[in-house]
Formats: sequence, C-alpha cells, structure tokens
Amino acid sequence: MAEIRIEVNSAGIQALLKSSEVQEFLKAKADRIAAAAGEGMEATSRIGRTRARASVVTATRAARRAEAVDRSLTKAIDAGRG
Repeated sequence: MAEIRIEVNSAGIQALLKSSEVQEFLKAKADRIAAAAGEGMEATSRIGRTRARASVVTATRAARRAEAVDRSLTKAIDAGRG
C-alpha cells in the first residue's frame, strides 16, 4: 500500500478558521439555538485570537430565570446541529 503524506498549511487553516464565511456559519447556528431557546436569548459572533466564535447568552432577567429553572438554553443546543 502506498504511503500517504499530508502536509498541513497552518497559515491557510488559521485564515479559514477566522474567515467571514466561518463566522457567518457559526452565527447562523447560534441564531437557531437562540430562537429555539425562546425570548430573551441573544446570539453573538466574533473573531477570536485563533478562530471565529459564536455564543448564545441570556440577555434578559426572564431568560436567565428560564435557563436556571427549565434549562431552556441547554435544551435548545440540538437546534444548532445539522
């Protein structure tokens, strides 16, 4: 069997992980999770030191209570898959 050699282009991978396309992809997933979790959830995205990131946070008191009591945000994580 032939030997396979893979050479990783680190600069290319870093550029991909920080690209606007990846940021938009992650923001769309975060938006779906926020919508599934209910009112008061806020999705954000940003470019970090090494990669694009997205998060969903509780933006209102009612949303924080819904997460604390019902785990509404935790239960909505599956909305971001697929």
